[in-house]
Order: sequence, then structure tokens, then C-alpha cells
Amino acid sequence: MKKWIASALLYLAIVIAGYFIYDSLFVDDQSVSVHNEEKHSATTTSKQTHNISEEAHGQHNAEKAENEINVGLAENDQKLIITMKDKSGNPVTDLEVNHEKLVHLIVVDEHLERYEHLHPKEIAPGTFEVSHQLSDGTYRAFVDIKSASLKYNVTPISFTIGNESKQEHEHASLQADKQLVQTVDGQKVTLTTTDLVINQPVTLSFNVHEATLEPYLGAMGHVVILDEKAEQYLHVHPLKEDETVFETEFSQPGIYKIWAEFQQNGKVTVYPFVIEVK
Repeated sequence: MKKWIASALLYLAIVIAGYFIYDSLFVDDQSVSVHNEEKHSATTTSKQTHNISEEAHGQHNAEKAENEINVGLAENDQKLIITMKDKSGNPVTDLEVNHEKLVHLIVVDEHLERYEHLHPKEIAPGTFEVSHQLSDGTYRAFVDIKSASLKYNVTPISFTIGNESKQEHEHASLQADKQLVQTVDGQKVTLTTTDLVINQPVTLSFNVHEATLEPYLGAMGHVVILDEKAEQYLHVHPLKEDETVFETEFSQPGIYKIWAEFQQNGKVTVYPFVIEVK
């Protein structure tokens, strides 16, 4: 009987000792592991939140960025010289071909009577040059380019050739055409439009009256539109390359001048129209 009691007590002591050993070796390790996992999870969550915050901040900055290319224009010896630099002052060298050209240069006089669509050639990284036949006067230029990596919006660049005259600034406002019909070099072109209202798609359909048009810069025509102050610029291409139907949208009411360009027998002819958008 005494031997049985002694054996039971010895067994109980072994069980209790084993429990304490297990507790000290495994439970503490598990606590440390859980604590580390919780800490790692909290750190990961914090990093993820930080990254999301940085991404949102970057998107916000990207949305705020309006123009990442600085464009300069100078006139010298009957040549227009265009320079393009990024915000750090480095030349922009990643222009993409847009309708067969790297650069479309639109030049108008302040009366919106003279119109030129030029295509400068690159003479150095970020520098383009084109000859001109502009007379003395005040002009506005629109450098139309597309960068592969930088945001760019076309904005007017004012420049003067020769001596500026005060009389040049005195001119009447544009008047909308009563009939949208123009005849240039014996070729008549008629323009019909959908409702000319702001913030809605507007379709511009040009009837070239059976003329045989040729592709010009990859399309059957090009249209440039400016408001009467030459501040708002639109360069519109056909909805389909083999048609003379265009679509655009106006954000502000007012008087706008349209220059429609079509090529026939190897010659590009420009047809001007003046419309009023309400």
C-alpha cells in the first residue's frame, strides 16, 4: 500500500514538473511569436498606409501639374527658333510623331487674318527651326507637340517682328459669318454644324463640293480653332481619316475662328470661317 502511494506521488510530481517545463519553453515562445507577428502586421499596415498616402499624394500632385514643358520662341533672320525644356532646364527629346510631324507650329497675326501652319525641323536636342515669310507685326504662336513622358498643354506665345505699331492693336472684333460658305482659288467649301453650344460635342461637317481631296498629314483635312482673343486653341482631326467630318467641344461661349485645311492637286488650301458659340 505504501509503495502504491509513493508511486502515485512520484507520478504526480513528474506531471507537474513536465507542465512547468512545457510552459517555460513553449508558451513563452508562442507569446513572443504572436507579439512579433502583431508587431510585423502593424508595421506592414503602417507601411501600406504610408505607401497609399504617398501614391494619393503623387496623384494629387500629378493632377495639379499643368505643364511640364517650357517652350520658348525667338525670331532671327526670317527664322522662327523654338526651344523646349523640362522643369529642370533639360532639352525635351522624347517627342512623338503626331500626324506625321514632331511639331506643328500655328502662327496668327493679332487680327486673326494671317494664318500659317508650319512644321519646324530639329536642329539640336530640344531645338527646332523653320523659315517664315511673315511681315513686320505682332503675332501669336501655338506650338503643338506630344511628349512621351511629360504633360503639355498648348498655350499662346506672343512675339513681334520689326517695329510694333499702336495702330496694329486697333481693330474691330470678329463677326460671325451669316453664311458658312467660303470660296478660295475657285473651290467652294460649305460648313454645317450641330448646335453651337458649350460643353457639348459639336460636329463640323465640311462639304468640298465634289473636289478630289488628297491625304494631308495622314488625314483628309485638319481644323484649327481659336477664340477671338487667340487664347483658346483647338486642333481637330477628322472622326475618320477618309472623311471631312470633325468633332470638338467648346468650354466657353464667344466668337471663334475656324481654319479648315484641305489638299488638292498637291496644294494645301485654307478656308476660314467665323462662328458664334453660345
